[in-house]
Amino acid sequence: MLTRRAAALILAAAPFAVARAAARPAEPMSVVATFSILADLVRQVGGEAVAVTSLVGPDGDAHGYAPTPADARALAAARVVVVNGLGFEGWLNRLVRSSGTRAKVVTASAGVTPVRAERGHGHGHGHDHGAQDPHAWQDVANVKLYVTAIAAGLAEADAARAGDYARRAGAYVATLDALDREIRAALAAVPRERRRILTTHDAFHYFARAYEVDVVAVRGVSSEAEPSAREIASLIRQIRQGRVPALFMENISDPRSVQRIAAETGARIGGKLYSDALSEAGGPAATYADLMRHNTRTIVAALTQG
Repeated sequence: MLTRRAAALILAAAPFAVARAAARPAEPMSVVATFSILADLVRQVGGEAVAVTSLVGPDGDAHGYAPTPADARALAAARVVVVNGLGFEGWLNRLVRSSGTRAKVVTASAGVTPVRAERGHGHGHGHDHGAQDPHAWQDVANVKLYVTAIAAGLAEADAARAGDYARRAGAYVATLDALDREIRAALAAVPRERRRILTTHDAFHYFARAYEVDVVAVRGVSSEAEPSAREIASLIRQIRQGRVPALFMENISDPRSVQRIAAETGARIGGKLYSDALSEAGGPAATYADLMRHNTRTIVAALTQG
């Protein structure tokens, strides 16, 4: 039983306890992103106000991903789920249904004008994205639209911090504007007729269109699509004719097809590009901005040698 003195002390301290509780920051909002690039964009916009889980982690291939029971639990606990859209996550609808989540689903690519998935000319034929190419993040201008959609989604789910999300999004868009200028300046050092590369799968069409680089790919827009013998022969012929100066591997794809083409043509492999996933922390592409910067520098270095 409280004494009269103890009760008086508790009552006297109550206003200070209420003030401390009001000053204490709210718990971070739980957000699930489908893959590592989106997770970074959410962190850029949300900062410490969000706790982000990425279903497909660094160096992971979202094309052939198989969700786990832990993924369903993560969705069930989330307040926001951020997805790419454009058919990229073919496994997502089943996961959402099985999880029973009531989270707000934000489609980051909602404002993007999609381009058609290329067919033929070394791009491969098998894919599961329909007619749309989902790799819109390879154009920095599109990522500015991603950021706008993410900020709006976070604000709708967490109105108390809407102003913070808007401010962080605005600051990050300014960073993206600078990144876009950096990419264009770096590629300007390469003559336009020499900007032609080969990649493992067709993830760079938006990059090619935005930055005037011709890209041919061993596989189509899905990394799981296997090239035919005729397509491999066509690529080898183009390289031997000098039409493709540089070959690149990707962090998410089996390198053997590119290595085979390099061995048969004597062409040099220019390095590794990051297409559908970031690198691990401490790697060369641990954030979206680092990914774009690394890819550009790697491409420029390969095209300006020899």
